[in-house]
Amino acid sequence: MSVHRGKISVAGEGLQASIPSILPASSGPEDRPTVGDWLLAERNGLAPVRLLERSSLFKRPAPGDDNRIQLIAANVDTLFIVTSCNADFNIARLERYLVLAREVGVRPVVVLTKADLSNSPEDFVEAASAIQRGLHVELINGRDRQSVAQLADFCRLGETVALVGSSGVGKSTLINTLRNLDEIETQAVRESDGKGLHTTSVRTMHRLGSGAEGGGWLVDTPGMRELQMADVATGVAEVFDDIVALTLECRFTNCTHADEPGCAVRDAIESGQLSDLRFDRWRKLALEDSTNSDIAEARRVRMTKGRRRR
Repeated sequence: MSVHRGKISVAGEGLQASIPSILPASSGPEDRPTVGDWLLAERNGLAPVRLLERSSLFKRPAPGDDNRIQLIAANVDTLFIVTSCNADFNIARLERYLVLAREVGVRPVVVLTKADLSNSPEDFVEAASAIQRGLHVELINGRDRQSVAQLADFCRLGETVALVGSSGVGKSTLINTLRNLDEIETQAVRESDGKGLHTTSVRTMHRLGSGAEGGGWLVDTPGMRELQMADVATGVAEVFDDIVALTLECRFTNCTHADEPGCAVRDAIESGQLSDLRFDRWRKLALEDSTNSDIAEARRVRMTKGRRRR
């Protein structure tokens, strides 16, 4: 249900408990409990035994220099990428979240909040929809139950929805409205830049009622100031499938898309078919993923050698 320092909150039939988070054996950095996991525990004492197989896992390189992996949520069916119709709206950030969803194979939904505070919310819908063909975009007022009700189909019985986005975009408000409760503290954003404070400090699961809300599960996550990419080559290729298709038309297979003759990418930029900004974001993400993936692989090799020595 939630992860704390050295402890995890768990729930089962007739059970609510806080237990140690350390498993008796670990096969790698991903082999530890995170929000949304199904955990096998001993009947007496509730000591963790092992994790059950995951259907999905969201992770990222942990902020800082220690090259750790931070687990975000497991067994998620839908990812609500939440952003507001104000200064927080950022195409590059939305693309990063979308890459994570595509890599994991989870359905992404861009949820645009604070529609009631914008003079032209339809402009935000148009900009978000243009990121990728067929992307599902919902425009809502997070405090209005009738407006939020359009998200209910994603939150029905047996479904788990994780909410990600910057601080202050209305994730906690949205969860409160979906649950018809005011349990989660919310805070106002700064008017100067639209940024919010970290109201949510830990990733936590919330149960929806069994009525109109559908009986699913919601995972609230703290706002992420840094979202590095690693091991997401498939996600990058899916989000930027238009650019990937162009690279296959280049004359040279090792084309850098700089000044080589016969470069289909440069031709598309010059003709207006592809924007420079989108190309630069693709190149930056691809390079970041390649660099961080190499670091992650080196770390896995070191850990494997360490386990063999032990």
